[in-house]
Amino acid sequence: MVKPLSDHAKQYLADHEQFIKDLLFEMCGIPAPSNHEELRAEFIKKWLEDKGAEGVYIDPALNVVFPYQCEGKNDLLVIMAHTDTVFPDMTPFTVKVDGNVAACPGIGDDTTNVAILLTLIKYVLENKLTAPKGVLFVLNAGEEGLGNLKGSRQIVKDFGDRIGEFVSLDGSYTGICNEAVGSMRYKVELTTEGGHSYGAFGNRNAIQRLAAVIEKLYKIEVPHDGNSKTTYNVGMISGGTSVNTIAQQVEMLYEYRSDSRKCLQQMGEWFNEIIDEARKDCIAINVTVLGERPCTGDVDKARQDALLQRAKDAIATAYDGEVRTYPGSTDCNIPLSLGIPAVCFGGYIGKGAHTREEHIFLDSLPVGTEIVAAFLLDYFA
Repeated sequence: MVKPLSDHAKQYLADHEQFIKDLLFEMCGIPAPSNHEELRAEFIKKWLEDKGAEGVYIDPALNVVFPYQCEGKNDLLVIMAHTDTVFPDMTPFTVKVDGNVAACPGIGDDTTNVAILLTLIKYVLENKLTAPKGVLFVLNAGEEGLGNLKGSRQIVKDFGDRIGEFVSLDGSYTGICNEAVGSMRYKVELTTEGGHSYGAFGNRNAIQRLAAVIEKLYKIEVPHDGNSKTTYNVGMISGGTSVNTIAQQVEMLYEYRSDSRKCLQQMGEWFNEIIDEARKDCIAINVTVLGERPCTGDVDKARQDALLQRAKDAIATAYDGEVRTYPGSTDCNIPLSLGIPAVCFGGYIGKGAHTREEHIFLDSLPVGTEIVAAFLLDYFA
């Protein structure tokens, strides 16, 4: 069981309700698209140093890393929240508050959890808490889209088998992700000779040839492995020159996902077969891998179940609603694929993630902060 929060910790959280909101709203105004998290990373590094954190650094993946009492310890807890947003904007966003609702692109995913984690790091520092195992605080980059989990990959690369448990603060406290959905993402570019729509009529049209490829991809009957789920999607198409030009070039973005390694491999084989067949009927097809997220590997069930139960116990300290467990695509994909126990949950309730109408419910923040605090502080003596 997770230890109940002390009266001292509860009072700290009560005193810092407005502090968390102010920090959250300030960070929402710092642009952080995936692969361009520099501004937010620099802000967080300075913020931590101003609070007394020593040894904070920004790694090559643009993670802000704060090792806390990690020297000589080989059973580290990694606890992270991602700094990047799914939106490409490099102009600051402004939070709009209407009663209990605070709205801003990226406010929930994942800026709220960043603000919560930073506030709890401040508590750890102010009270000089002792950790029986080392705690690696990470405000990580590259979780969204074409960030391709670069931040999580870097942490696992740098700390490897020293990591005993891995926790990502992402999403809400109504669910816990404890299984990795793997995915492959591609850009597929197809070219033909093209030409004038009247004068060269009969030449191969790149758009039509790619459409034929897409039709074949959408006739795939997804494989099954027990209760697994497998999906695919063409998310974007672009190309051509004008209404009276036979298109010479066209490209698409395509992905497939599965919570089964076996099914993910099968989808890859079918994708390659369809692409190889299409090469016979155009000038060229170029396939570029844009993203690769692995499925769950061989994780010790007892250790994974124990971590999951710890998360459930922490949530139960402040929330009595239903908590579901589910497979997902998160920063936990990397450690889970390598056999490291990992879970993902968050500290708020909101709606509209990955839309410009994204918003959180402000009255969920005290509950979520208490949950994350109960989980994190249980690791300290």
